[in-house]
Amino acid sequence: MSRPYKLTWNYTNPREYLRLYEKFEMPPLIITCAITGGWQGKEANPNLPETPEEQAKSTFEAYEAGASIVHVHARDPKKGYADAVGSKEIYYDINKRIRELCPDIIINNTTGGGPGMNLEERLQSAYAKPEMCSLNMGTMVQRGLVKARIGGLSGRDRDVEVETVFKNTYSDTERFAKVMLENNVKPEMETFQDGNWSLIDNLIDKQLVKPPYWVCLVPGMQSATPPTPWHILNQIAYAPPNTMFNIIGIGVHQLPLTTFAMLIGLHIRVGMEDNVYYARGVKAKSNAELVARAVRIAKELNRPVATPTEAREMLGISKTPTKY
Repeated sequence: MSRPYKLTWNYTNPREYLRLYEKFEMPPLIITCAITGGWQGKEANPNLPETPEEQAKSTFEAYEAGASIVHVHARDPKKGYADAVGSKEIYYDINKRIRELCPDIIINNTTGGGPGMNLEERLQSAYAKPEMCSLNMGTMVQRGLVKARIGGLSGRDRDVEVETVFKNTYSDTERFAKVMLENNVKPEMETFQDGNWSLIDNLIDKQLVKPPYWVCLVPGMQSATPPTPWHILNQIAYAPPNTMFNIIGIGVHQLPLTTFAMLIGLHIRVGMEDNVYYARGVKAKSNAELVARAVRIAKELNRPVATPTEAREMLGISKTPTKY
């Protein structure tokens, strides 16, 4: 693939931005679809995929719509798929089903897991032959209400308030990064606030991650950086050289933040892990619907959308998709 664009640049230099945009040299937009998650399930939106079969089908629809990366959370069949689970075998099954339908999509497993999971459980997904894994930076406190699962759903018969500490210390992130390095897995370093850069710098200094660094900004989580364009600009200004950014918007912030990211040459993540609505009061019909809107906006902004093959080259991931 000829590359008439720059993968990374000085994001704070307005002259460079103008040159890239005016010459149509912004990099193709990499779209990640986070199809499900570790907190909410069908009780929040009946169209959210939970079972391995549903996740594979939803991924295929998102892939057809324009996603080049899928972000996967395994859910526990013993609990009616109500909760996240750390199981190498279940992740492998989901990944295998996805690969059968999507021959070249980049498979990205979470190591964030879900509330109450310990580090060993969270790490199991990295052993299921993903090509990428999220690598969470920094510690947060979170509180949320997960609704009862009724109307034919099982696993939770009442509303439950969850309060948890999402722990990611220097030692934790080093261990996760070592496992990913040993298994040829590209880390997606998820950052929640400005101070998380010290953990990223530590991994770079210890050569536990390889460039280009794939950093996912996650503003809007509880106890995290607020979800505004100004906070995004502040974070990217601090980036080390050879950094590529993926932007997540939580809930109502997904659409404005991902659109802003497209404008300034960054990459995006959409999907029902982060947002179960298409518009105010209107629940998303599918993950593909959210991907299709992102593709449509990108085209209106003259931003090409990366194919999985292009995304692999941009990220330094093997051109040969993993077989299961």
